[in-house]
Parts: sequence; structure tokens; C-alpha cells
Amino acid sequence: MNPKTQPDARLEIFFDGLCPLCSREIDHYRKQAGSENLLFTDITLPEFDASDRGLDPIEVHHVMHVKTTQGEIKTGIDAFISIWEILPRYRWLARLGKAPPMHFCLQSGYLIFAQIRPYLPRKTRECAQSPYCVVEADIQELNK
Repeated sequence: MNPKTQPDARLEIFFDGLCPLCSREIDHYRKQAGSENLLFTDITLPEFDASDRGLDPIEVHHVMHVKTTQGEIKTGIDAFISIWEILPRYRWLARLGKAPPMHFCLQSGYLIFAQIRPYLPRKTRECAQSPYCVVEADIQELNK
């Protein structure tokens, strides 16, 4: 489905479609009740332009981003909490994730994952069509 034709009254999730782990999680969210209120945008597609969405083109590849229906950008664990708030099955997790000690632990864990994610295997079948099948240092070179 073309994101340009979908209504704007959804939480837009920006995800790395070349990351197998990320894709599995997004596929899981797509199957949940409430997912009709989510708009999934693969940031590794050639037609994706971060600037058109008000995003930093480098930062969007480093940590998870969502854009709320009010246009607010949330990143990291706050992005996940925004997703969980929309999905009825995960609202309990959103409430738990907002509690300061838990939020700190989740954010810390996510930031560690975000640091190693560029080094995880990529979906090689689609890599030929995306400049994002390289490790973080190479991505930074591409964006200079």
C-alpha cells in the first residue's frame, strides 16, 4: 500500500526493512488488533526521503522513530511505547514502560541494541536496491 494514499490519522512507524529482527517485529505488529491505526514506512526503500517526513536522514537509520498524529517525533523506547499504546494487547506494556525505573531499563537496553544493530546480518536479497546494507561507518560515509 502506498503511504501517500493512506490517511494521516495514524501513528507512522519508520522501520528498517532490511533488518530481519526489525522486520519480524513489524510483521508481528501488523497482525495485531489496532494495527489499522499504524502506518508502516520502510526507511530502506529507494523512494523513502527522510527530509520529506521532517526526519534527520542519518538519525532515522540509527534509532527507531515514529511520528504521532500530532506530528511529534518520538525515538527509541518512546517510539515503542507509542506503538504499544495503540495496540490493545500491549497497552499494559506501554503503562509499564512509562514508569521511570522501567523506562530507564528499557531505554538503556534499546540503546545497546541500536549500537549493535548495524552489524547484524541484513536481508541480502533486497540489498542490491538499497544503500543501507552496510555497517554504520559506511552509512556515515554515504551521507557526507
